Amino acid sequence: MIETVSISSTSNSKIKDLLSLKEKSRVRKKEGLFVLEGARELQIALGANYQIQQLFFNPKIISVDEVQNLVQSTKINNCFEVSDEVYAKIAYRSTTEGIIAICKAKEHDLSKLKIEKKNPLILIAEAPEKPGNIGALLRTADAAGVDAVIIANPKTDLYNPNTIRASLGCLFSVQTYTASTSNTIEFLKANHINFYAATLQDSTEYTDIDFRGPSAIVVGTEATGLEEQWRKESTKNIIIPMRGAIDSMNVSVAASVLIFEAVRQRN
Repeated sequence: MIETVSISSTSNSKIKDLLSLKEKSRVRKKEGLFVLEGARELQIALGANYQIQQLFFNPKIISVDEVQNLVQSTKINNCFEVSDEVYAKIAYRSTTEGIIAICKAKEHDLSKLKIEKKNPLILIAEAPEKPGNIGALLRTADAAGVDAVIIANPKTDLYNPNTIRASLGCLFSVQTYTASTSNTIEFLKANHINFYAATLQDSTEYTDIDFRGPSAIVVGTEATGLEEQWRKESTKNIIIPMRGAIDSMNVSVAASVLIFEAVRQRN
């Protein structure tokens, strides 16, 4: 049975440290830690071999036995039972499962990605600024079973609580990497992966593309689209025809349309 210590004050130093991690990207980067809330997310993270540094739970919401069953054989040296007041202070969600962890972050540099399949399918998003969009992209990637997600020229912290929440834990289940646009293109060429840039200029309808070979689908933001380098160096520029008054859609929606077309062809 896990051993616990009680915390009843919101002024406790461990609670202050947790709030600092949750609210400040620079603190997360400096410490190499992040805050994870929710039983499902924690279970996925543990399955992906993330390490728990500290665990906080409200015994009125989740029992010690339930916590023990969730973490199973994982050794946790710092486990804290927190009061209602403390949990209300640290919880991110309005509806919650009573458990929050501080976990050790992983390395996401693109140099760590090893292509093992002969026919990989990769999703690339350039400079997404909204954590919610990154989370939605990761959910699409998980649902489609893509081999990796690459965030080119990242504008936000992967471990932002909004990203984790929006991804429903898919940040942990999907291989996710970051790099500059130039390094990403170099990586794709070195690994002989065709890459298709979603853009309005000089484009072919996405349904006319053969995605059955090694493929990467590249999407940009609604506001600025993709850098010119993508458009110039892509295997092919692709477009989703717009039938209405607007000429673009949300990046996560567009990525879903394109990725699932590739999956359909491969199946």
